[in-house]
Amino acid sequence: MEEQDYDIIVVGGGGAGMCAAIEAADAGASVLLVDADDRLGGSTALSGGVYYAAGTSVQRARGIEDDADALFDYYMTLNQYRVEASLVRTLCDHAAADLEWLISIGVEFHPEDLYASGVERDPRGHQAHGHGAAIAAALDAEVSRRPGIDVALQTRAEQLLEDAQGRIIGVRAGDTAVTARSVVIASGGFGANPHLLHRHYPEATAHGDWTWYIGSRHCLGDGLEMAASAGADIVGHNRGLLLTTPNFRKELEVFVPGWLVYVNREGRRFVKETAEYAVMSGVVKAQTGGSCFALFDDVARAGARPDPRFADAFASGVLSLNWVTETLDEQIKTGRVIRADDLDELARRCGIRPGSLQATLERYNRDCAAGCDSMFFKDPAVMKPVATPPFHAVEIRPAIVCLTSTGIRIDREAQVLDGRDRPVEGLFAAGETTGGVLGERYVGGGNSIANAVVFGRIAGRSAARAAGRSN
Repeated sequence: MEEQDYDIIVVGGGGAGMCAAIEAADAGASVLLVDADDRLGGSTALSGGVYYAAGTSVQRARGIEDDADALFDYYMTLNQYRVEASLVRTLCDHAAADLEWLISIGVEFHPEDLYASGVERDPRGHQAHGHGAAIAAALDAEVSRRPGIDVALQTRAEQLLEDAQGRIIGVRAGDTAVTARSVVIASGGFGANPHLLHRHYPEATAHGDWTWYIGSRHCLGDGLEMAASAGADIVGHNRGLLLTTPNFRKELEVFVPGWLVYVNREGRRFVKETAEYAVMSGVVKAQTGGSCFALFDDVARAGARPDPRFADAFASGVLSLNWVTETLDEQIKTGRVIRADDLDELARRCGIRPGSLQATLERYNRDCAAGCDSMFFKDPAVMKPVATPPFHAVEIRPAIVCLTSTGIRIDREAQVLDGRDRPVEGLFAAGETTGGVLGERYVGGGNSIANAVVFGRIAGRSAARAAGRSN
């Protein structure tokens, strides 16, 4: 093989890219890590920092017995088997060990912060102390202490270089071509690119100017398009994770207070309002008009305070303070909170069938008095009746783009595949830029970071082997 500038080039310096660079360097490869931002971290650094895994030391510290087999069954069932089983199996088998690796490099996961981040019974959402920024910082430190890794920031890779046989041999950034024996694409999703959202994730653009992306502004889908130009297969059309929002402002919201009552345009409740965000957007999308209304009365409005469980997330800016009195009063003035003195008028203004709305709330108020949600079994401790006028309604739409799941097809060694299921020689990929791992339903908080870490590490090792480096 001819002399190259580097053994491996990693495109993208988020969680997946840093993991790939670290593993490749540890295998003895010389690595160039390229990122368009002025710092490493990508969307991982902006995230809540939850990692999804089963059979971990953190679970055992809480007395929880869990394993990869149970996680695989849950993952596949929730996604109705419309994901790549071999990739999911790989994720489930490696997630626990890779969590322990994160712990070994300084990321803290406290047993008391473990929670059920999906709709499963067992808690599998491992909340990093310090959120995603702490994970990114630990990985950045590992990159920095490896002399075999060069980092090029504020550098956007624009094209893959190929030899006469179609093998990937490097990248071009502007007027500069850099060669390598293997390339790893870990450039994140395309949530910040409206054109690619319309093409690959049209569900995310259905709500017009309500739509916005919570990830890095540098996630423009470059890696997706570069790989496709080199023959890579793109899979998982119209997949990703949307979060519901009242669109008060462009700030992240994941959890809503239990005193809200969600109704559709038929005036009926259709979901437990505190259901995990892993499934909530799909349930709301399925309603007439693709949205719903959150109802509450004036007593709830006047007493709306931040949920103390998420005080740290509110203080750090990870979550938005939407459902507090001050914000609600501001939004009443803008008209986003619709207000009426009686339920028939509220229904008329929202386009909700009035008779059934009255019946729905009568039943809900009886449940509040009885201390039991007879329809969806919400915790009665968080329920409040909708009985004191004026009444309020807020439209809720699934419009925040949390991540995109359409991406480059890979095998379980993170080797990129073409449309004939053959390897694109010299090319590997990991993280949000890949498809087939994350499905139509997000299995739980932390699915994306686990995917990035597991396949990022695999991609680094695989690329090193392909480059002839393996300690």
